[in-house]
Amino acid sequence: MSVLIGELSRRTGVHAHQLRYYEAQGLLEPGRAASGYREYTDVAILTVTQIRKLLEAGLSTQEIAIMLPCATGPAPDLEPCPELLDTLRARLHGLDEQIDTLIRSRQALHDYIDVTERRLSQHYQGFDPTTLESTPA
Repeated sequence: MSVLIGELSRRTGVHAHQLRYYEAQGLLEPGRAASGYREYTDVAILTVTQIRKLLEAGLSTQEIAIMLPCATGPAPDLEPCPELLDTLRARLHGLDEQIDTLIRSRQALHDYIDVTERRLSQHYQGFDPTTLESTPA
């Protein structure tokens, strides 16, 4: 059985323009009706579900393209296949680097706040900088 893009969108909750994007990225492969309309098999519903779950995990569509052949079931479960672990490890490494950068940025902001509060209390004896509220510019 095949469905048109509007029906696939309704069944998966994914907008038609996103489905076309998945197609452009090589993640979905619809057939074409004689009229030229895209036709999707029932397998496409599972594929879209897998794509959405992998996107929720923070993976890019390029990474998903590598991993999708390894995916089974709606969760999806990932079967061992070439490049799977390398792709997952590379993504995890990238996330770790982003987290490290955020931690350093957070510490720098804390340091700026501490220095500024100390300077305020030095300039204004008895001033409690923790009671200072910022006002929008």
